[in-house]
Amino acid sequence: MTLYAILRSDTGALPQAVPEKFSWFAALLPPVHALAHRLWGQLVLFVLAIMALVFAAPYIGADAVIWLYILLAIACGFAAPCARQRALKRRGHAAAGYRYATDADLARLASLETTP
Repeated sequence: MTLYAILRSDTGALPQAVPEKFSWFAALLPPVHALAHRLWGQLVLFVLAIMALVFAAPYIGADAVIWLYILLAIACGFAAPCARQRALKRRGHAAAGYRYATDADLARLASLETTP
């Protein structure tokens, strides 16, 4: 069972369910994850961090750059749920609570069943 944050829109669209767990997709492919979920701020920060690593590589060495990239990717994986929630809130969604479910569709369904 996974904990899902439920976010609802005022437009009457289906609620969004964001899993509160580490995102392997965001850790393995951070720029693709950011593009897929329209997380422009996270994409810009990732590109700036990669540029900093490229410029620092001659001074700190290739091994240090590899380990710093791995740490950056892991940080992206842990930050992905919060970044998605912030992006949805900026797009007009409001927090509607949390639900435990085995997948996102069941979490959405459970949130719709308890709607007055």
